[in-house]
Amino acid sequence: MSNSEDGGTLDYSPVSWREYFDQMQDVSVGPADNMDVYRIYRAGHDGPLLVLLHGGGHSSLSWAVFTAAITSRVTCRILAMDLRGHGDTLVRQSDDFSTHTMSSDVANVIRACYGETPPPIVLIGHGVGGAIAVHTVSNTLLPTTVGLVAIDVVEGSATEALHSIQNFQKERPKSFKSMDDAIEWSIKSGQITNLESARVSMVGQIKRCEVEEAGALEKAGPVTDVVTDERDEESCDQSCDKENAATEVSVSEGQSVYMWRIDLSKSEKYWDGWFRGTSNLFLACNLPKLLLLAAIGRLDRDLTIGQMQGKFMMQVLPPCGHAVQENRPEKVADAVASFLLRHKFAEARRETRSSNSFAQ
Repeated sequence: MSNSEDGGTLDYSPVSWREYFDQMQDVSVGPADNMDVYRIYRAGHDGPLLVLLHGGGHSSLSWAVFTAAITSRVTCRILAMDLRGHGDTLVRQSDDFSTHTMSSDVANVIRACYGETPPPIVLIGHGVGGAIAVHTVSNTLLPTTVGLVAIDVVEGSATEALHSIQNFQKERPKSFKSMDDAIEWSIKSGQITNLESARVSMVGQIKRCEVEEAGALEKAGPVTDVVTDERDEESCDQSCDKENAATEVSVSEGQSVYMWRIDLSKSEKYWDGWFRGTSNLFLACNLPKLLLLAAIGRLDRDLTIGQMQGKFMMQVLPPCGHAVQENRPEKVADAVASFLLRHKFAEARRETRSSNSFAQ
């Protein structure tokens, strides 16, 4: 996919999820009269089921480019889900971010999709999603799980970095005049360095709000889950060009702005619980494990010892920032494909079987 037009000008327009996934679904969980609804994206029809859990503040669209990359390497199925309070998932208690609740969400969604006997599962989580994946495996919530992949989630460095989340949120813009502007900001700020990924994933991080309502939200303070417009991404994308006049919340009536879907500061009381003890839980999971890191300096003492003892596979990727699977989707796909092939969880796709690049 081209990132430029007309002599190299960068194209910041949003791209539909359909370029990367086969299907989008809303999965209902709970009693018929009071259901929670989880947004999921799927791809592939055969092989193991890769359940993809995004990081805090992101959505399942952060896995879009990775999905295209991994499904071109091995035969597998993809299920990427928006966690509670994130993306287009709508739940009754959107401010309950406990590891118990979030890991139960994962199990409930898989059960709703596949019944009591889902296919072999490889749980893959990034950041907070990695911690949730570890807790899901540790509590045997998905008995058919055969493998675990944690991406840039390390207890020691994560707990040290938590204090910087508030500062980051204070410094970033509160709103954008269009989806294009949000994508441009994500690239220029360094939040995401891969333009292709930013064009599809930012749609899951911000949401269109009418100016009148956005102003009320500003005065009332940020909320965890803003539900102001339930149109799908395509209709939202098509309206972007018509809304370039709004630069602040205080613009003329009838116009729209784009605001963050989630205020992570509302989940602050859960931050420590997300990561505390995660390293030892990861090491104790009795199945093949892969840890992907953005930098070797993020490895804590327990994981360093465990890695020296051969308790898990580990790969440090080239410097790429925390949004690993977005910034280096091909490298992450190479590492995950190698892991899947080494443990015979998946088969190489026919066009890649002649290559040894993933099996080394």
